[in-house]
Amino acid sequence: MKLFNHAIAAVAAACLALAGPVVAQTVATNTIEAINASPQGAEIAVRIDLREPLQVSPAGFSVANPAKIALDFPGTANGLGKTSVAFNEGNLRSVNVVQVGERTRLVLNLVRSMNYTTRVDGKALYVTLRPIESVGDSLAQRVTRFTEEASVGKRHSVQDIAFRRGKDGEGRVVVDLSDPGAGIDIRQQGKLLIVDFLKTGVPEHLRRKLDVTDFATPVTTIETRAMGDNTRMTITPTGLWEHNAYQSDNQFVVEVKKVVEDPNKLVQGTKTGYQGPRVSINYQNGDVRALLRLMAEELGLNAVISETVTGTTTLVLKDVPADQVIDIIFQQKGLDMRKKGNILLIAPRDELTTREKLEFEAKQQISELEPLRMEQFALNYQKSADVARLLAGLAVAGTQAIPGQQQRILSKRGSAIAEPTANLLFVNDTPSKLEEVRSFIRAIDISARQVLIEARVVEASDTFNRDLGVRMNFLNSKATGNLGNSGIYAGGGVNTTGTGGPFSPASGTQVSPNMIGVNMPSFTNTGGTLALSLFNSSLTRILNLELAALETDGIGKIISSPRVITYNNVKAKIEDGTEVPYVTTVAGGGVATQNVSFKSAKLSLEATPQITPEGSVRMLLIVKKEEPDWTRAVLGNPPIKSATVETSVVVDNGGTVVIGGVFITRSTTGTEKVPFLGDIPGLGWLFKYKAETGDRRELLFFITPRIISDKLNLN
Repeated sequence: MKLFNHAIAAVAAACLALAGPVVAQTVATNTIEAINASPQGAEIAVRIDLREPLQVSPAGFSVANPAKIALDFPGTANGLGKTSVAFNEGNLRSVNVVQVGERTRLVLNLVRSMNYTTRVDGKALYVTLRPIESVGDSLAQRVTRFTEEASVGKRHSVQDIAFRRGKDGEGRVVVDLSDPGAGIDIRQQGKLLIVDFLKTGVPEHLRRKLDVTDFATPVTTIETRAMGDNTRMTITPTGLWEHNAYQSDNQFVVEVKKVVEDPNKLVQGTKTGYQGPRVSINYQNGDVRALLRLMAEELGLNAVISETVTGTTTLVLKDVPADQVIDIIFQQKGLDMRKKGNILLIAPRDELTTREKLEFEAKQQISELEPLRMEQFALNYQKSADVARLLAGLAVAGTQAIPGQQQRILSKRGSAIAEPTANLLFVNDTPSKLEEVRSFIRAIDISARQVLIEARVVEASDTFNRDLGVRMNFLNSKATGNLGNSGIYAGGGVNTTGTGGPFSPASGTQVSPNMIGVNMPSFTNTGGTLALSLFNSSLTRILNLELAALETDGIGKIISSPRVITYNNVKAKIEDGTEVPYVTTVAGGGVATQNVSFKSAKLSLEATPQITPEGSVRMLLIVKKEEPDWTRAVLGNPPIKSATVETSVVVDNGGTVVIGGVFITRSTTGTEKVPFLGDIPGLGWLFKYKAETGDRRELLFFITPRIISDKLNLN
């Protein structure tokens, strides 16, 4: 503790220096003669005897981290003959006495923060230390006043509570308040995070417990309830985590982020830089082992320091994090550390490297000599042959192997045999590898979720889109400037006409706030461009009625309505069409041989669904339309015209995405003439005319994904 006392002395001297210059006329008229401490239950009584009685209690302040209480005695000298008194009574470690000029400061070094009161009794000053919390264990509550109440006397209320997943996997609790003047307290109570909204009410429909486990964040549940005049929110995280809170106007946000434990860091957390308690050290030619031991105590670490750590060092540091001090010592003396559980091993870097090398060599020798064991695995959802290939580091049929990335899970001596009839897998390997195989099989042998994909292919004219847009506009006559809240979205092209106004292809927002109309993709000035429209599940039901009505009117025609069920992240393909024969002539040996080959001219749709944590479906869609062009045939073989649309889109469960831009153009030529006169060469054009008409129709793909619940069954 001698080193730490020097550090406290340096801190106290610096604080006294900052307090201002000492008046030259001040004379030390009093002296501190003795300091004693005795525990009294949960409290500690400290008695300070002086030569003359004090007129008033001395001024003081407390520091939370590290926990200290400082008392200033003006015009008082140190008559103890020493600068430190060790007690180790309860939460009181020691008392440092620092005299600067005619002023003396007493620093009470504590194990944890405590409240204190002072009382003057004759020539003695009594300082009573009381615990801050009533809970005496290590899970004591630490309350942080996030914000004070600004609107005193006004009743506050919680308007809404939402939960979102951040881009880095953190859980974000968003609370909308009636006004920004509510007082908020945050504290960590054991494994829970408690948020109290002071003098704030909460509506009945928000007093509930939210299960947010499916969001894959550290937060599992959020419970909100009324506590008298206050509202209490209890957030339950799992694992190692840290929280951050901030407020913007009426919105209060609590972020809970997962902390990945780094064995090379002394203080765990995601914040960059050093995070340990700040200390000041004036250490002249002292022992390195003693300094490391002191820093480990400051950080609360269980440290084992090797006997080979020797030498002395000199450090003069002021207000530096304790973990940075250890890092500085490591760099000076060539030391390093290894963390095993909650124990830290400190030794020279070469020594640790040699130990690890010997351990690895010993493990390698054990694995080469360890006897093999056979274990049987019964697979439920995966094929045993595919799992055997994965364990051996081979690519499974239907998957793409990454060059240089295939690595076997089994050891060099291990093997796996698949029995496809009973779907059994027999693995022969060392016990340690068998445990890895068990974990691997538990992770992949699970039931995959399924998605029902319904695709309707509609052949429509321009009037089909115009009529559909007018009808949907009548059903949805809510004016807004952003399509994100209406359930109808647009993007991937610029719609230049119609009641809905122009759309930005980058943001998917409406440029001018107008009535929202749904104009189908073919109703654009530029033909053949990709356009998308999205409908949520409620508008999809109305859309089905519109399609049926327009088909009855003869404006549009549903030419295909296939349905397919596929696993999550597994591609589904639907195609319809014919194959066109191609005749080629090959001359050889004076004999011409004709060969017939076929080329596909089909309408195909490929969809790869992916279920998101929010319950939506992300789909990779590829639409391809191929048809022969007989007007440009070469030697009777027509070229194949192809139109392809490829896009990725996120759709609500039960919602519909509409893809357009695939056109079918038909042209006809007709001649009308006066009989006999129209056949006269040259003059016949005076009695006849030639008419060319074109008909352009568009293929629209209405794709609706629906997630199939795992609880569905057939009676």
